Amino acid sequence: MSGFDRADAVARLEELVDTVEREQLPVPVREVWAFGDVALGLDPVERLDVYLTKDILLRDGSAAASDAGDDPDARFRDSHGIAGVGKSVRADWADDHPDLLRANANGHAAPERCLAAHLLGDEDEPIHLEVCNASFEDNVTQRLRGAKRRGDYTQLLDPRGVCLWAEGTKSDEAFRKLRESELALPTLSAALGMLGLDDEEATEAAHDLHAWREQQDGVTVRGDIV
Repeated sequence: MSGFDRADAVARLEELVDTVEREQLPVPVREVWAFGDVALGLDPVERLDVYLTKDILLRDGSAAASDAGDDPDARFRDSHGIAGVGKSVRADWADDHPDLLRANANGHAAPERCLAAHLLGDEDEPIHLEVCNASFEDNVTQRLRGAKRRGDYTQLLDPRGVCLWAEGTKSDEAFRKLRESELALPTLSAALGMLGLDDEEATEAAHDLHAWREQQDGVTVRGDIV
């Protein structure tokens, strides 16, 4: 799949937000943002960039994690070879969707990968999912600091975003502006300049981030904790 027609991209975002509103997810989600090409009004949208703000699951209060004598962590270690169920992802969710349970390289349940499996499904869709416990705007700043420190601008978060859903409320106005391409947003290098990069740094960073995006294919997901 090479991309989305603009109308299809916005419809896909609406479907994703509806799923967040309606269904139990592996971890609670507080915000859904769209950023990059779809926010710029491009048509077609080569890749759909989505950002989720999630809660860290410090204590799973689901019934499956609370049943006397049941240890979902041990149970899923035995059945799936995946640790952390009931700790990093909800036990009830894992019981209902064992086929969507995903682990990181250390064999621990990975919330961002579980969210991607639940929300996206089709691995051929040109969608990139960013998942973090911090809000989009806060993480833009954090990622910029980290990228400058490491000299790796592929880790940047494109700051040109729009909030679609927050704390249970969908923004119909944001969706209208996306459909009608009404958002007036700067170039990536200009946006990075507004965040404090000088012209040379901003140009280099924009080039590196665009090059990284062009190398991605199908569903990609990245998670971090701030």
